[in-house]
Amino acid sequence: MLEKKPLITDLYSADPSANVFNGKLYIYPSHDRDIEMESNDNGDQYDMEDYHVYEMEDMNTPPRDCGIALHIKDIPWASKQVWAPDCGEKNGKYYFYFPARDKEGIFRLGVAVGDQPWGPFKAQKDPIKGSFSIDPCVFTDDDGSSYLTFGGIWGGQLDKWKTGTFDPNGGEPPDEADAVYPKIAKLTADMLEFAEKPRDLVITDDAGKALKAGDRTRRFFEGPWLHKYNGTYYFSYSTGDTHQLVYATSKNIYGPYTWGGVILTPVLGWTTHHSIVEYQGKWYLFYHDCELSGGVNHKRNVKFTSLEYRADGSIVTINP
Repeated sequence: MLEKKPLITDLYSADPSANVFNGKLYIYPSHDRDIEMESNDNGDQYDMEDYHVYEMEDMNTPPRDCGIALHIKDIPWASKQVWAPDCGEKNGKYYFYFPARDKEGIFRLGVAVGDQPWGPFKAQKDPIKGSFSIDPCVFTDDDGSSYLTFGGIWGGQLDKWKTGTFDPNGGEPPDEADAVYPKIAKLTADMLEFAEKPRDLVITDDAGKALKAGDRTRRFFEGPWLHKYNGTYYFSYSTGDTHQLVYATSKNIYGPYTWGGVILTPVLGWTTHHSIVEYQGKWYLFYHDCELSGGVNHKRNVKFTSLEYRADGSIVTINP
């Protein structure tokens, strides 16, 4: 049984986005390099250069490495650090979304297009207009409309965009202020650009008040994921420096989203990042830890485990 065991062991992998295309499950992780670098809050140690795509026939068979789907040298606008990606499909084409630093060192979001779920993908000449920060997640709703949620603070630079323009000296707000909001934007019909200016995705407590920056066990840090279960939108994410995966729910895709609870308690390693997918009639959580490297934060490995909902729609907390 592969559950809760490293799925990819010949290289380091992290930030798995799992999607089902044509009846098979595909994993889109970032690729941690086996290098020695000092860790810092800017994330310099996560110096990724390429992406591999993995195909799984079922949950008992190890995934097949489909090879390099995209390399930074083939992204015209990017300078370094291709971080956590995701992939969507429309009309038989596959759209691979990824973050990278541009030539000025600012994180932008890019999109590359391919004819198969495993690529290879050809990057657009420029990043998505009006994009910034990291961790894109593409979600297609029941009506066929697609949306991108994104954002990550600290090294992901989302907290440097509070004024609407990039402020290199930006940071988290004071504890008593509202937490930094992740972003959501509808995509154009061709899946290549934002159809609107990105909106704040507000996460509230049960009383409808936005979570505060000092609420570090619940506030958004990075790693957004959007999925739908029984007509309800679930927005899940990492709390970063408190090392949990958590979720909030809404009946409106734009929110506000009400805090729901903890999905995954802390794993070995500093970061945690995930996706949630239904496959062959069951729900699964894909995530990463640092088991293979013994806890080295920039040498991670992808795992998965079963995910369960209670009758009221709440998610049962998983202890790794």
